[in-house]
Amino acid sequence: MEITESEPAPELPAEEEMALIRDITAAAEAHAKEGDIFFLITNRWWQSWIDYVIHDLAGVPSNGSHHHEFGSNTPRRPGAIDNTNLLDDMASEVSDIQIELHDTLVEGRDYILLPQQVWEKLHSWYGGGPTLPRKAINTGLSQTDLAIEVYPLRLQLLLMPKGEQAVVRISKRVTVDELRKKACEVFDLVPDEVCIWDYYGRTKHALMDNLEKTLDDANIQMDQDILVEVTTDANGSLDGACMSSIQEDYFGSTSTYLMTNASKSGCLNENLASLCYGSRSYSSSLMQSQYLRSSSGDLDNVPGTVGMTTRGSPSGLTGLLNLGNTCFMNSAVQCLVHTPEFARYFREDYHCEINWHNPLGMVGELALAFGELLRKLWAPSRTPVSPRPFKTKLSRFAPQFSGYNQHDSQELLAFLLDGLHEDLNRVKHRPYLKSKDAEGRSDEEVADEYWANHIARNDSIIVDVCQGQYKSTLVCPVCGKVSVTFDPFMYLSLPLQFASTRSMTVVVFTCDGSAPPIPYTVSVPKQGRCRDLIQALSNACSLRNEERLLIAEIRSHRIHLILEDPVLQLSTIKDDDHLAVYRLPRLEKRASYVQFVHRREDLDLGNNSSSTSWKPYGVPLLAQISRNETVTGSDIHEMARKMLVPMFRNHVAQHSAVQSSLSTRTQSYHTDSSKFQLQLIDDSNTVIEQTDYAIRVPQSSVATVIFVNWSKLDLKKLNTNHLEHLPEVFKYAPPAKRTRGEPLSLYACLDAFLREEPLVPEEMWYCPRCKEQRQASKKLDLWRLPEVLVIHLKRFSFSRSTKHKLETFVNFPIHDLDLTNYIANKIPQRQTYELYAVSNHYGSMASGHYTAYIKLLDENRWYNFDDSHVSAINEEEVKSGAAYVLFYRRVGEADGAASNGTQSCVKRSRRSSQR
Repeated sequence: MEITESEPAPELPAEEEMALIRDITAAAEAHAKEGDIFFLITNRWWQSWIDYVIHDLAGVPSNGSHHHEFGSNTPRRPGAIDNTNLLDDMASEVSDIQIELHDTLVEGRDYILLPQQVWEKLHSWYGGGPTLPRKAINTGLSQTDLAIEVYPLRLQLLLMPKGEQAVVRISKRVTVDELRKKACEVFDLVPDEVCIWDYYGRTKHALMDNLEKTLDDANIQMDQDILVEVTTDANGSLDGACMSSIQEDYFGSTSTYLMTNASKSGCLNENLASLCYGSRSYSSSLMQSQYLRSSSGDLDNVPGTVGMTTRGSPSGLTGLLNLGNTCFMNSAVQCLVHTPEFARYFREDYHCEINWHNPLGMVGELALAFGELLRKLWAPSRTPVSPRPFKTKLSRFAPQFSGYNQHDSQELLAFLLDGLHEDLNRVKHRPYLKSKDAEGRSDEEVADEYWANHIARNDSIIVDVCQGQYKSTLVCPVCGKVSVTFDPFMYLSLPLQFASTRSMTVVVFTCDGSAPPIPYTVSVPKQGRCRDLIQALSNACSLRNEERLLIAEIRSHRIHLILEDPVLQLSTIKDDDHLAVYRLPRLEKRASYVQFVHRREDLDLGNNSSSTSWKPYGVPLLAQISRNETVTGSDIHEMARKMLVPMFRNHVAQHSAVQSSLSTRTQSYHTDSSKFQLQLIDDSNTVIEQTDYAIRVPQSSVATVIFVNWSKLDLKKLNTNHLEHLPEVFKYAPPAKRTRGEPLSLYACLDAFLREEPLVPEEMWYCPRCKEQRQASKKLDLWRLPEVLVIHLKRFSFSRSTKHKLETFVNFPIHDLDLTNYIANKIPQRQTYELYAVSNHYGSMASGHYTAYIKLLDENRWYNFDDSHVSAINEEEVKSGAAYVLFYRRVGEADGAASNGTQSCVKRSRRSSQR
């Protein structure tokens, strides 16, 4: 791909440019499919173009919102497209690939992805470059699960026996056969005489002989080596190289290289892993080569030494070899292995508790593999242990952790706790139990019933040690129905306050009278656009294909702005703004709007005489008509009637009927036998009769204002909550006592976790009273705390194609984590906890590294478990911005009971073994 720049086409008016790009974008997104080409364009140039076309529209302010009172100056037309700030010139110089992107680009911040038709149009107008095309690939089972592959796989091809090397870029969705053909093209080979190997870590992991398999399915990773072997000699005979599984590295063995350098430095001895630990990426090869030279030759078959003691030899200070990006697993396993209750349990005879026939379990194999690994790690030896047998079992039952990808330590931890529980569940035959409604009973009684039902079906060492109980309260936003349940939990996932998403609350009004106004709270990207808000609301309110949403800012009981531009930045919407969203039908022609502004009677006692005036009130309603369409007085009355009927108290929509009134200037309607009078007045103070006479509707947006005058009597029939109380976009909770520069407290994260908030649209609640899905508000309270409390800090957030990490430093207590005041179930004992383990994550998700800080309780000292390397650290080093999962153990009055927890659990299991 060459960096080329083209000459720009003749200029078009900005308004015409914007209209064309809008139409092309909408058409392209509606028909997007796998294989479509998208183009990167620098966000810097894109924003300058957006500002140019939006400023140039008459009457439109710089933030992209339609406003009919103010205009602005037109900025300069942007110059040629310049994408050079997206390129990594250094990477291009050292590779065979001509154009390389910077590795740290973020969509929305550094670049925008444009459909091919949009890029071609902009490129024809402005010229410039370079052109950076990327393909849409399928990322799931559905044809609509598309993502843009901004960073295709970068693979290093190694040719054997010639020793040549080349770097290629190729999609992870291509087949193995296409990769083989690409390699033959690069090295000028004949495909039938070539085979390729998965050469991860410079080791022949697998012969890639399934030519139809995709590289993604073959578990090929970014920057991985691929070994290309020529299978015939100079005479054309097959040499059988591809049928061998020899582990020789033609290009220089990494392990041999490190061994040679280690021996030169004088560090080569039996404790090589701990004394000469250097680069983490080579530790696995280093230790494997060391054990290939040992007498046994197989680390995985080292016999367990449970029950053996050696005076003065340390226990619990054994590292785990990194098998290739398995630090996420090593960190989680070390934290569980050093949980005192688990360490005692699995070092004793736990086989009698294995549930061999649990259909939800792993037929005991996960528990056995974990138990054997734990015993090896607690053996009196400092020789690092290979977790390969455990990894093999894990991959069998959890394919998402197979291969050599980097994964989330917390996700693995959640799977392990759940899987071990099912393998060790003492309940052999689960009874069917259903919790009863509270029916006025106390929370204590209902919570105990829920817990008893849970234990009757789930009883294991994991439940004994790690499970607690929530009180969950749901409130319907429409009818006020309250539902209280008590649910178990295995860990707490606490949000960090500095999130990359933003919560926004709006009220959705229907124009067809199908539902009353309903508030929705959605989560959108902080740096998102108006289209992100519309998409989130569309999902929340189950918008139909023939409908659309129109967002408006409400001020002084009238529509102030209509936010029609999909690329409007959400940062322009303030938290104290009030937004109304109108659910309207899609029209083929451009729409004009009719705004119904409510007014109520206001008695004026001035000048010694009383007169009635009309005061603006509530939230306006909005209807739309096609431009140039003739509208009559009857049409206007019908529009208002349809929107108002659902807001009347005790209305029955299907029985609503139009009836005549004594007044010729008003119109009456029935809603469940209650009449209301609808008096409509235009902006010239003329009463709109229900006639067939045409009403003039100007062509500009929201220019037609119709006042709805409400008498005091009729207003009482209206459910004013729907109209009067329009919530702010975001209502701030009481601010935490935290000064500038002070680190975020773990208690503040807990406060945010327990704060009442609406459910996300994907988790809407079925209200038994409304008989509909509702976005209920949810409040969590801690009711019962476990012996071991696991706290997950939610550092990662997701967008369409990337995973972002928050580096926020959280100030968490090492001693005396006091949760007494957080327990809704008021019990006399204080609830205090002591930190004993931390799983840390450093760097980005794709290239990050996990370690574990663990306190050995027998020594009362902290250690850093960094794969195979274990070293002592000071307590002051435990707190860092890398802390990801925290492990706390209950202390104080309940500590004695906890110390005997395992023994009592085993005794109880023997009593319940007949279940």
